[in-house]
Amino acid sequence: MLTVLHRDDRYVVIDKPPAMAVHPSGHAGDAGPYALHAVRDQVGRHVWPVHRLDRGTSGVLVFALDPEANARLAAAFAAREVDKRYRAIVRGWVMGSITVDRPIAGRDAVTHLEPLARAELDTPVGRYPTARYSLIEARPETGRLHQIRRHLAGIDHPVVGDVNHGDRHHNHFFQDALGVHRLLLMARTLTFTQPFSGQRITVSAPADSGWCVACAALGFDAEA
Repeated sequence: MLTVLHRDDRYVVIDKPPAMAVHPSGHAGDAGPYALHAVRDQVGRHVWPVHRLDRGTSGVLVFALDPEANARLAAAFAAREVDKRYRAIVRGWVMGSITVDRPIAGRDAVTHLEPLARAELDTPVGRYPTARYSLIEARPETGRLHQIRRHLAGIDHPVVGDVNHGDRHHNHFFQDALGVHRLLLMARTLTFTQPFSGQRITVSAPADSGWCVACAALGFDAEA
């Protein structure tokens, strides 16, 4: 049973767990469960995913309850009228605000990054005698494939748990020492204008158990 964070007569917003794909992709090796099917069965009607989250990313995900609702809110996403706030735990210390403006697959891609907290563990990981991490807020203007993960990896602050763009030494440390096996990226808050009522809606996802374990080990506020 998925947690419903908001529902009205045109939309349902859920908290997507990590390791759940939004919908079947047709890629080799793709396997369920899928949020699309789970939400459909839970609400008892067809639903349309308005936007996407990577399989490993948890948090706020919006489904429309009819095609018109899907088209209108999807247009707001495309016009950059939806405010998206993510939380990530990354390798290294992010010392100040950063805007990454770097195209992905030939398309413009912009992500704003803000450090929230930093930690250092007296544990050697990889070639360094200690392990440094940052809790950051990421605010993507655009929505390209793996955008936040690629942009963070491109500035040498990969997301912990990212097997495609991350650092295997830190990934293994979190798995073996802390028992955390998830990508530490969460769609924390989404703010949008309901296209039919005009109501401004803000929806936030709570921290899951894996996120809480990782934050506790680093002294971060899991609900920051």
